Amino acid sequence: MSNLPVIIQGGMGIAVSNWELAKTVSMQGQLGVVSGTAIDNVMARRLQDGDKSGNTRRALAAFPNQEIVKKILEKYFIEGGKAADASYVMVPKITLEQKRDAQEILIVANFVEVWLAKEGHNGLVGINFLHKIQMTTAASVLGAMLAGVDYIIMGAGIPRELPKLIRSIAKLEIGSVPVDVIGGSAQLTTINPLDFVAAGTVIKKPKFLAIISVDVLGAYLARDEETRPDGFIIEHNSAGGHNAPPRGKWEFDANGEPIYGPKDIADIEKMKKLELPFWLAGTYGSPERVKDALAQGAAGVQVGTLFAISNHSGFSDKTRKQLHEKLKSNNLEVKTDVLASPTSFPIKIAKLDG
Repeated sequence: MSNLPVIIQGGMGIAVSNWELAKTVSMQGQLGVVSGTAIDNVMARRLQDGDKSGNTRRALAAFPNQEIVKKILEKYFIEGGKAADASYVMVPKITLEQKRDAQEILIVANFVEVWLAKEGHNGLVGINFLHKIQMTTAASVLGAMLAGVDYIIMGAGIPRELPKLIRSIAKLEIGSVPVDVIGGSAQLTTINPLDFVAAGTVIKKPKFLAIISVDVLGAYLARDEETRPDGFIIEHNSAGGHNAPPRGKWEFDANGEPIYGPKDIADIEKMKKLELPFWLAGTYGSPERVKDALAQGAAGVQVGTLFAISNHSGFSDKTRKQLHEKLKSNNLEVKTDVLASPTSFPIKIAKLDG
């Protein structure tokens, strides 16, 4: 892999890591990353708010199947925006027996977010998905790939099926993702690109980076071509967003936070032996820490917090101001919460007023 980015912007939160932030980072020569989580709802709400900038509809005009676009605009777009007291029209729920309209809006929404992030420059753009949200993965990956996404990044689980899914979609073949079922065997969700775009459509194959916490998982994924990613992001448990749970029996400190130990730290020397590039994440957001990562043999670092509190992220001005003030006064309280995320993974929570 040549021309690797040194800085990967973390794909944070629903619409926090949006196309504007990713585009800004990408235009600086690094890897800007959009969040693919709940992006169907995000696009539907932008349209119902009137799409006053016209950005969403401009991207929709570039989608290769305008019949699908027409249906989406008819259902969700409101000229001038909905009334303030009116409820949003919800997108269809994605289920194991996936309905066409649910797949369509997932495909189109992921296309739109990546297309806008890539518009007008030649920089690299990635998209971040959560492995735990398995039912949306196949349609979401197709949408991002139709927009020419350069990197697909996935954490919050063991993304062993992603390399094969990406290869299948790039060849316009049916791709599948197993969905884990509690108390039963995994069920397959499938996507056929030719159900949505014409034969002969050219789809670029992006790089795939798996987010891991320990070298054992890296070795497991790398040992087989079917599951081998193009590289890894190694997240220390100090990283923002979701964290891998501690290995072994869970223990908690006085604040109710999980206790991590030596087994939860990746062995960098073992990672080097896999001969795949890796980026380090978790408190690497400073020039000194970037130099440290490079000295350890990493291709670079993934940074989240600095980008999340930047003016280009999707945080509201009120939230951003509170974060800035608490950081400046060294008064920001951040907790690793084991109950807050529906993924059941520990997640970082910053305490703000209200």
